[in-house]
Amino acid sequence: MSSPRPQWLVLASVVVLFLLAVSGVRPYDRATWLMEVLPVMIALPVLWLSHKRFPLTTLLYTCIFVHAVVLILGGAYSYARVPLGFQLQELLGLSRNPYDKIGHFAQGFVPALVAREILLRGSHVAGRRMLAFLVVCVVLAISATYELIEWGAALALGQGADEFLGTQGDPWDTQSDMFFALIGAVTALCLLSRLHDRQLQRLRPVAACA
Repeated sequence: MSSPRPQWLVLASVVVLFLLAVSGVRPYDRATWLMEVLPVMIALPVLWLSHKRFPLTTLLYTCIFVHAVVLILGGAYSYARVPLGFQLQELLGLSRNPYDKIGHFAQGFVPALVAREILLRGSHVAGRRMLAFLVVCVVLAISATYELIEWGAALALGQGADEFLGTQGDPWDTQSDMFFALIGAVTALCLLSRLHDRQLQRLRPVAACA
């Protein structure tokens, strides 16, 4: 019996493409939109091209979908102007729109599961403590690389990079971004490792036949 997975993967892909199209009609800033949604544009075809040879767990596909939505929303409004962030700012009594921190939390949460899945399925790590350590290291490396990209954008675009950076006047924005990515990675490992392991066990026979 064929797996129903491709059906909902097609649906999720259609939703992402639709959101990309809608967000790109009249984004707050075109350059910011392109830089923010570029990871989605790259990841979507890569996931489809690798689906038969290296299918991911349902948990990971779901998390990637949610992360894509976070990126698209941030690209459409710019992170400092996302309406959800203003609602959270008012609710929590914050001094700034916190949506960019949601984005950086996701930047740690989802890549942690990606790294964990690749390390486990490739039998690259045996010990669970070393696995967790390496996953966190990978996440921090990704976060640091992204901050370097933001720095490069700031140098290249000057004032035009303000919307992409989303610092909102915070001199410690880079450090707090990486800290939220760290929190996201640790949260993913603490909350989802057991569920992830169960799904990896069910996926192995399918992957072996692919």
